Amino acid sequence: MKSSQGKTRLLDTLQHKKTKGIPWVPFAGVHAGKLKGYTARDVLMNGEQLLESLLEVNRLYDPDGQPVLFDLQVEAEILGCELAWAEDAPPSVASHPLAGQTAIPNHLPEPHEGRLPMILDVMRKMKAEVGQHTALYGLITGPFTLASHLRGTDIFLDTMDDPDYVQRLMAYSALVAQRMASLYIEAGMDVIAVVDPVTSQVSPKTFNAFLSEPFKSTFDFIRQKGAFSSFFVCGDATKNIEVMCQTGPDSIAVDENIDMPAAKPITDRYQIVLEGNIPLTTRMLLGNQQDNMKYVIDLLDSLEDHQNLILSPGCDMPYDTPVENVIAVVEAIRDPKNTRLILSHYEASTIDLDSIQLPDYASRAVPLMEVFTIDSATCAACGYMKDAAKRASDTLGDRVEMVEYKNTKPENIARMMKMGIKNLPCILINGDLRFSSLIPSQKDLIEAIQEYVK
Repeated sequence: MKSSQGKTRLLDTLQHKKTKGIPWVPFAGVHAGKLKGYTARDVLMNGEQLLESLLEVNRLYDPDGQPVLFDLQVEAEILGCELAWAEDAPPSVASHPLAGQTAIPNHLPEPHEGRLPMILDVMRKMKAEVGQHTALYGLITGPFTLASHLRGTDIFLDTMDDPDYVQRLMAYSALVAQRMASLYIEAGMDVIAVVDPVTSQVSPKTFNAFLSEPFKSTFDFIRQKGAFSSFFVCGDATKNIEVMCQTGPDSIAVDENIDMPAAKPITDRYQIVLEGNIPLTTRMLLGNQQDNMKYVIDLLDSLEDHQNLILSPGCDMPYDTPVENVIAVVEAIRDPKNTRLILSHYEASTIDLDSIQLPDYASRAVPLMEVFTIDSATCAACGYMKDAAKRASDTLGDRVEMVEYKNTKPENIARMMKMGIKNLPCILINGDLRFSSLIPSQKDLIEAIQEYVK
């Protein structure tokens, strides 16, 4: 039987106590199913297969903290969104019940609805099986991402055209988040992660106007319920780190878009733990063991101190992440001294940028809109960036051409490097970066495209 050292290490970190070693939290959502030969759909719909897979994660990856489920569509499904299912990724939202109507729902999720009976049952069983030595995370959909699921990309235009409606929809979404948090805490979750990737796509001004109060009330609610909280955001949220801190979470989790050495002084000033940010594709999915070890060691060396720090993947690990790469991360975190010896002859693999041929934008008959994403099927912010581009493309018809490059393929990573793209998601028009980590309104995007029409 494992000791409680790992759970204690994580919970002490969240209370700003000095710890022996740095806590490790593998965000193994659908990847957990891969370990036992199950599809993403299997583990997100079948409690027995989900529990079996989570226990394998716990055995193989020795986590200090562990999520039970990584699916930001659970609430949306209950509230009327249709889902599109995949075999190697969480489902995506395929319909938005509030599109075209400025209504405010009043229904809050009940424990017998949707997939909640299965999820709550697995949470209780995980608590009994590993809860003594592993802190368990319950992941809920953040208010802004849930509002986006319900309303669709219209919500970005609403912030300008109907701010009162956005305020009311956000207040409702916060109540949904608090109901979910309450259910998960009752089922034994130690940490509630409020996962809101779409937050990275708005400015600090918009955040303060519409998001600040819903998040603050949600984190206050979680604290009053006796659990810890995490504000989990994907994408380039650099501009919003300070306003996120001002909402009062116990920790903030970020992905590879964030410069951790630059962000940590801000989170330290607010006494908030910073968590992240091992790259999902370039290291965990497509790298080798030494690539992953090197990233962990370089990250540790770049930080002035290791208090108020948790190491984890930047988001939900890709389904096909090699087991040996995750084990390499664990080794680097648990034994950095020996890892440095292993890396003494490390040589980074090179990417052949010359093999990437860029379009001849100047000679094109119609503009080319290129959407670069982590993966629009699994990243909500990326999905809504792609949706905005597709709506503009549908509106303009044959006056524009659109293509998406997902960061899950080596050739697309090479293309991104060759074009000098630093942050995802983003939209380029004829090779010019026009929108980066800010989802444009349809008006702004169409006007930008029309600048390139000959």
